[in-house]
Amino acid sequence: MSQSLESLVKGWDGLGVVSSYHAGTGSWIFVALHDDTLGRPTGGCRLKQYESPAAALLDAMRLAEGMTWKWAAMDFHYGGGKSVLAVPGPVEGEARRSLFARFGEVLNGLNGAYGVGEDLGTTPEDMAFLATVTPHVAGSGRGGPPPDPGPFTAAGVHEGILAAVEHVDGTRDLSGRAVLVQGAGDVGRPLAHLLAGAGARVLVSDLDIRRAKSVADACGGETVDPAAAYDTPCDVYAPCAIGATVNERTIPRLRCRIIAGSANNQLEVEEDAERVRARGILYAPDYVINGGGAMAFGLMENGIRDSGDLVRRVRSIGGTLAEIFRDADARGTSSVDSARALALKALGRA
Repeated sequence: MSQSLESLVKGWDGLGVVSSYHAGTGSWIFVALHDDTLGRPTGGCRLKQYESPAAALLDAMRLAEGMTWKWAAMDFHYGGGKSVLAVPGPVEGEARRSLFARFGEVLNGLNGAYGVGEDLGTTPEDMAFLATVTPHVAGSGRGGPPPDPGPFTAAGVHEGILAAVEHVDGTRDLSGRAVLVQGAGDVGRPLAHLLAGAGARVLVSDLDIRRAKSVADACGGETVDPAAAYDTPCDVYAPCAIGATVNERTIPRLRCRIIAGSANNQLEVEEDAERVRARGILYAPDYVINGGGAMAFGLMENGIRDSGDLVRRVRSIGGTLAEIFRDADARGTSSVDSARALALKALGRA
């Protein structure tokens, strides 16, 4: 990778970066704080292997900026922040607990300047343990372990898919419509069940073939080979794993009418928004449609704990996306431009 840690920090418009090295596991810890206009920077912790510490820092920065737009699009009083644990390989057992204990010490050193939650590679169990080390775990409240954000995120994505289908077809009926869920993890799994319950034909693709089959079997769906995911005909392509799957190389291959999933940073570069629009594919901006988990945790921190009430509020994401889609059509721009304009209004009011 050509960029260095130094050049990344120099070129970033965020508030700053906190870094630490955990010798016990050979892992780098990065906390990227992008913006605090609306409130305390808050965002999930990603645990992943990277090709270099610089690649991990770049991911943290991009994710932190995405959180700024996510909170602003929801008009919630939180700022953009994200953390990354860059591990050299699988870390389990006591070694994993030691890493999260060190991460908790870093968060305590920030004294509440950043609130953390679950993200790709981390688990509800990780967050429950982290909550015993630091009070700065979002959603933990009252000293208890935080709930799993996956089902809340899935509920928001499901509602977003309904809004997108209604915008394209004039109906929210998913009966017989094919939705390809790419990534059968903490969000993809509950999303597949919600889609199946709504009558959709569910296609499941995951690098872990056994996991894909387990989810597909449980919801009466079908599996799709990961290598064929972009070429498979479907109504909705729902990326629910890693980011940057929508790019100059994959966009020409897509055989869908809608892109609507939970993954962060789905577009590899900003220009991909126009590439998608040029193909006549409706794109649900990732930081809007995948905001359910963040929204639920924000509501929990403000005293709302009833799960039914939380899900109802999370499903307001569909209305926000419908507004974005209409605005993009009226302005003749991409949905990303309209989502950004909505977020900037919230930041401007602050």
